[in-house]
Amino acid sequence: MRLLHTSDWHLGRSFHRVALLDAQASFLDHLVATVRERAVDAVLVAGDVYDRAVPPLTAVELFDTALHRLADAGVPTVMISGNHDSARRLGVGAGLIERAGIHLRTDPAGAGTPVVLADAHGDVALYGLPYLEPALVREQFGAEKAGHEAVLSAAMDRVRADLASRPEGTRSVVLAHAFVAGGEASDSERDITVGGVDSVPAGVFDGVDYVALGHLHGSQTLTPRVRYSGSPLAYSFSEADHRKTMWLIDLGADGAVETAERVDCPVPRPLARIRGRLDDLLADPGLTRHEESWVEATLTDPVRPAEPMARLAERFPHTLHLVFEPERTEGDPVVSYARRLRGRDDRQIAEDFVAHVRGGTGPDGAERTVLYGAFDAVRVDAAQREVSDR
Repeated sequence: MRLLHTSDWHLGRSFHRVALLDAQASFLDHLVATVRERAVDAVLVAGDVYDRAVPPLTAVELFDTALHRLADAGVPTVMISGNHDSARRLGVGAGLIERAGIHLRTDPAGAGTPVVLADAHGDVALYGLPYLEPALVREQFGAEKAGHEAVLSAAMDRVRADLASRPEGTRSVVLAHAFVAGGEASDSERDITVGGVDSVPAGVFDGVDYVALGHLHGSQTLTPRVRYSGSPLAYSFSEADHRKTMWLIDLGADGAVETAERVDCPVPRPLARIRGRLDDLLADPGLTRHEESWVEATLTDPVRPAEPMARLAERFPHTLHLVFEPERTEGDPVVSYARRLRGRDDRQIAEDFVAHVRGGTGPDGAERTVLYGAFDAVRVDAAQREVSDR
């Protein structure tokens, strides 16, 4: 069975105030063409269909058009909600849409109920695990702890129980939206850390033949059977070196991944990150290749130059982001502070603050629990607001 694995469309998202709807429409054209030209048997969309819980109307219209085109192609599509989606909104009409071969899996209660497809070698059971916010689904799944590993493990227990009840030789596929250990993050993913733990082990998914992951925006192979497709477009300059693709997976008669091919997505405009003093950037012949790229420029001039964006735009008309990092000496307190913050998340910064005001003593275990609980409470409150009817 040939599967086309994609995720993280983020319909409605912009890139540094540049609208991406046309680029997203081009990607969906490419997706449908790939389905038809490459004899795809099923499309897997592993979450974050939209960029926010209440997407703009233009994004909803684009999604609606995509569903019609996939249905017209006669190829089943299995789709889950991600942490950016409102599961309840995305799932509206799921029962009716399913009649057209579009299977929306947005309700955690359906984790153990697969979409069953068949080919010449028998059945393939496809299980959709929507993004599971631990604090909201812990009781429903009977998980001992309110963490991603606990709730995903409980959901996978339901998957394995259902699979065990099916005829021997039934192959299995799981769609999930999570941060799995070994994956490499970028700047454009929303943090889903719970209690200071930001990832789950790949072993959570043991017992199934292929795991189609969403959430991380870079295409990645964690194991031959556990993969991220990544986003079809770059959504931050940290993705400048990404090759944006979908996975074309051939699942063999025995459930083995026989082939895994990366299918390139259309690139609306390449990204470039350039760094140096303004005059040097404007004169460097080696940067000619970036003159039509979307550009992030980091200026290192000791003194902020006059009208830097306007001057950069004369050579690089698609400059979107300007960063100032003046050259400073090692002892400069600004450098030391920036270096301490680099690569640190909100919880680590909060712990550093506690240590600073105490003269070097950081939070103890109980205080750390309170800090983490506060961050988790804010995230859960945001999730609840997204699905409320207010």
